[in-house]
Amino acid sequence: MKVTALHSIHKSLGGKMVEFAGYEMPVQYSGVKDEHFVVREKVGIFDVSHMGQFIFKGDKALDLLQKVTTNDVSKLVNGQAQYTCMPNENGGIVDDLIVYKIEDNHYLMVVNASNIEKDWNWIQAKNSDSVPMENISDDTSLIAVQGPKATELVQKLTDKNLSEIKYYHFTIGTVAGVPDVIISNTGYTGSGGFELYFPNEFAASLWNALLENGKDMGILPCGLAARDTLRLEKGFCLYGNDINDETSPIEAGLGWITKFEKDFTAKEIIQNHKVNGVSRKLVAFKLVEKGVPRHDYELKNASGEKIGIVTSGTSSPMLNVGIGLGYVTTENSKVGSTIYVDVRGKLLQAEVSKLPFV
Repeated sequence: MKVTALHSIHKSLGGKMVEFAGYEMPVQYSGVKDEHFVVREKVGIFDVSHMGQFIFKGDKALDLLQKVTTNDVSKLVNGQAQYTCMPNENGGIVDDLIVYKIEDNHYLMVVNASNIEKDWNWIQAKNSDSVPMENISDDTSLIAVQGPKATELVQKLTDKNLSEIKYYHFTIGTVAGVPDVIISNTGYTGSGGFELYFPNEFAASLWNALLENGKDMGILPCGLAARDTLRLEKGFCLYGNDINDETSPIEAGLGWITKFEKDFTAKEIIQNHKVNGVSRKLVAFKLVEKGVPRHDYELKNASGEKIGIVTSGTSSPMLNVGIGLGYVTTENSKVGSTIYVDVRGKLLQAEVSKLPFV
């Protein structure tokens, strides 16, 4: 298994280590609920250095990114980021990702850890103009500082004015003595904060500086389990669960990042989904009865007929009820609809909900 530059620190902090996307990563430290609530109410830090990072340069870089992603990269200004996805030839999703415009003809793409090789090969196959590409994943660390006190914490360590960085924008500056850090107002928790990109050699010093300077704020190191419960309360998709090579952006509710004013892979197929509709949709649901929905549990109607499947589920720490995402037939996808989760043969009533849950 691969490890991040912070691996020994996680073990020294008592992190419970598990395999994830080919890496040994901390799933939790003090406990999932403690870590969840500290991010919602104070500040927590995550090592997400297993994510992949690709650099694209040159006067054809924009053309390549436009071709392989659904969102309109031409709308980005320097210092702006964009959530998007890469469709395959059948209109499924190769990956969901973020594109950063560093400057003209210079872009950073951040992809899911489990898809680094797949994404790289997919883009290379589409790179007919020989755009210079560099995979910097193994040399780059990424720390997510998340929560309502995240800005106050990171501001202690940099002279950049963080209040000027709007959501999905970034700057580059020194943090805790580490030069040229990408300070990005993004994250996967819905509680605000920054993601910090920098070379591996500075990982330990930056992590320790954040923990030390966040002591008076009640900071905690957080693992992948809390990252999952946090993102699910906000309804953020997880690749491999809620979206994959078989799911259309339209089915997944990602029409808002799909811009038909430009050309991209499988545009006609996905446009057909948009115009003529799809037979299933990704919905959020909340259990009315006590129970916890889990990945791959069947979703049924009142007659006990299967209408879909759970893609993500948990017990919401904030709401103390079972919540989930899942695909259901379009006629059962309307907010307020009653559906049932088959939990080991028992049908538990649930209601299709609006997002976010909290």
